[in-house]
Amino acid sequence: MAAFAIKAEISNPEAETLMFTAQKTMYGGKHIARGDTIFLFVSENEGGHGLVARGVVTSADGVAKKPGIARQTPRVTLAIRRTALAKQPLGRNELKHLTEWNDGQPGTELNFKFYRQATNKIVGISDEAAAYLGTFF
Repeated sequence: MAAFAIKAEISNPEAETLMFTAQKTMYGGKHIARGDTIFLFVSENEGGHGLVARGVVTSADGVAKKPGIARQTPRVTLAIRRTALAKQPLGRNELKHLTEWNDGQPGTELNFKFYRQATNKIVGISDEAAAYLGTFF
């Protein structure tokens, strides 16, 4: 199983089940599948503060592209079962100083994928980034 992260509007991160409709994907996010681990970040664009939970994908369905539009970002609709709540913060404030994009650090990977372009999205993450995020639970 692979690991992913989502940055989105999450109104109730303590809910046991979370649904996300037609979410933008980048950096391999379109490969998310049932059984994958996912880390949930409440988007600062929506008034959130970053990492809030970890979960398991219970369903992942690709959204059909709209006809007549040449370039479209793949989108996915997800259902997630929350498995843990974060015990310490991790968001834009904690990651913004990590800007040496090729340093191989998991925090830098997260900063690049989530905050270089501030849009909400699902991203694929490395095993190192998943292990790093695991330390926040």
